[in-house]
Amino acid sequence: MADDVLLAGLNRLRESDPSIDALLRGRFETVVAQVDKYIEEIELFNPAYKLVGTRDRRELVIRHILDSLAPMGALARLLEPRKPRHVRIADVGSGAGLPGIPLAIALPDCSFTLIERMGRRAGFLRNTQAVLALSNVIVEEKGLEQAGGACFDLVVFRAFKPLEPTLLKVLFALLTPDGVLAAYKGRASAIASEIWHLSAACEFIPIQTPFLDEERHLLLIKPQ
Repeated sequence: MADDVLLAGLNRLRESDPSIDALLRGRFETVVAQVDKYIEEIELFNPAYKLVGTRDRRELVIRHILDSLAPMGALARLLEPRKPRHVRIADVGSGAGLPGIPLAIALPDCSFTLIERMGRRAGFLRNTQAVLALSNVIVEEKGLEQAGGACFDLVVFRAFKPLEPTLLKVLFALLTPDGVLAAYKGRASAIASEIWHLSAACEFIPIQTPFLDEERHLLLIKPQ
């Protein structure tokens, strides 16, 4: 049975953003079932693999699952002009598959590559991809420098801080000519202090994660 917080959170996202409602309408039960199974996989492997630092399921759902899905409307609007060509998205430093797996469930028409250098976590990702039967997901067990180049329309990540020029150079190399980096971030003031020195076009979009009383933003970075 799906978690009440998950259901309530997804419904809040649908009510707050017509693009999210359009993505989930007609697929809601399938999305909920897949996300719920994903949560079970994290809970099963987390004690041994230390995938996420959470105290209970409610915190897992809010801080990791709903937070990963909260920007999906903004991401869908960003990617819309790139269609009808097939859209390719990379989740770098994927870890437990956040935000890549929740987004792959919500955006089944996009291809996702989960890039994770740690063998245990990459193994968890491969197992989860198989359990959830996510045909739009592949896992690459490698570092960023070995991840190939210039083939992703969008690169998402939650893990990297600070955004140093050397790191950005590696991430930019993964993008198509019109590709974008999308970083999950917190307070606007912290973002401003992190990006002031970057020679790139930056935009941050306010994001509201259901039941999370914290400032959240999606930082979009485009090479110049």
